[in-house]
Order: sequence, then structure tokens, then C-alpha cells
Amino acid sequence: MATEVPIEREIDLHAFAPRDIPSVVEEFVSAAARAGLTEVRLVHGRGRGVQRGIVQSTLDRHPLVLEFWDDGASHLGATMARIGPGR
Repeated sequence: MATEVPIEREIDLHAFAPRDIPSVVEEFVSAAARAGLTEVRLVHGRGRGVQRGIVQSTLDRHPLVLEFWDDGASHLGATMARIGPGR
């Protein structure tokens, strides 16, 4: 039996391997849209920008993402995304 995990406005991606980030981001955005959220925050960390690149590339391809931008308050450690009906 599957367990329902509540969807919140933010996800911290530090616990996921880089190879898993695209599928985690895709599912998170889809679940957030189903939950009625219109803006989400994806925490990827600063480092060399590898995780940030993976996250933003995935957001760029996701049909429910209307726009995304670096969260200025986190100094490139997180990305904000506005989601809505498909583009």
C-alpha cells in the first residue's frame, strides 16, 4: 500500500543523488500542481552549480512550469518556480 506524503511549498534536494534529481523535480512539480500550489522552492545548494543546472534544466522542460528564477535570498542555493496549467 502506498503512503501519502504531504506536498509542501519547498523541497530540499540534498538527500537525492544527482542522477535522481530530474525525476524527483518532475514528480514534485506535478504533485505540487495537483495540490493547488502555484509557486514552489527547490533547494539545491550552492557548490559548483551542477545541481542547480540539473534542476533548472528539468524545470525548463516541465510543461507545468510557467517560469523559474534563482531565489536571491539564498545566494544561488535555491530556485523558485511558478507553476500552473500547462503551457
